[in-house]
Amino acid sequence: MNLFDLNGKVAVVTGASRGIGRATAEHLALLGAKVCVSSRRLEACEEVAEGIRAQGGQAFACQASISQPEELRAMVAQVRERFGPIDILVCNAATNPHYGPLAEIADEMFMKIVRNNVLSNLWLANLVRPDMQARGSGAIVIVSSIAGLQGSSTIGAYGLSKAGDMQLARDLAVEWGPQGIRVNCIAPGLIDTKMAGMLLADPEIQSFTQKKLPLRRVGQPQEIAGAIAFLASSAAAFVTGQTLVADGGAVIV
Repeated sequence: MNLFDLNGKVAVVTGASRGIGRATAEHLALLGAKVCVSSRRLEACEEVAEGIRAQGGQAFACQASISQPEELRAMVAQVRERFGPIDILVCNAATNPHYGPLAEIADEMFMKIVRNNVLSNLWLANLVRPDMQARGSGAIVIVSSIAGLQGSSTIGAYGLSKAGDMQLARDLAVEWGPQGIRVNCIAPGLIDTKMAGMLLADPEIQSFTQKKLPLRRVGQPQEIAGAIAFLASSAAAFVTGQTLVADGGAVIV
């Protein structure tokens, strides 16, 4: 038996128009899953879905903002109508509108980060739970960050939200484990994405990456996609409530 085979599985990936989300949607489809490619930008999602279909996979695009629960409900309904009950949820979409010390962040911006990066994941998890509970199986993967494991003078609110995601995964794993639902996080380090642009341009980060990071390079989206696919597959059938760190060794030095 191929423990990574996702044939017959239905997956939803948020923030899937680019970066880690896009690589994840493409990789899950390559393994046989039928994938809903979701983000705020429908045209960009269509491009990803078309690419998956061109390679023989099954995918459709759906526009939904993680900040709008009614849009998330509509997305889940579309997936059920097009592909059937949902087996896999990848909560990848997130936001980080503040770069600087916490002393300077406005309350509204802080609440936006928590709402989009933590609360929206709970909304989505609760929306897909009935499908997974009915079958007695399912996998939810929340894309967190090593920012949730370290202190920072520039992305503190983002890090706080990502630490919250790790606790959310632990709590849901405890609550929903008896129903066969697994919930895990992945904590990427510095990955070559648009969202990480400001960090990638920081001379101190560049120096650390080139001189101290054990692998001496930033990560690529597809490298995170592979780890997400593991957590979503039968290969991780006995793994729940965990945070898998994929950071090139950043947190060990």
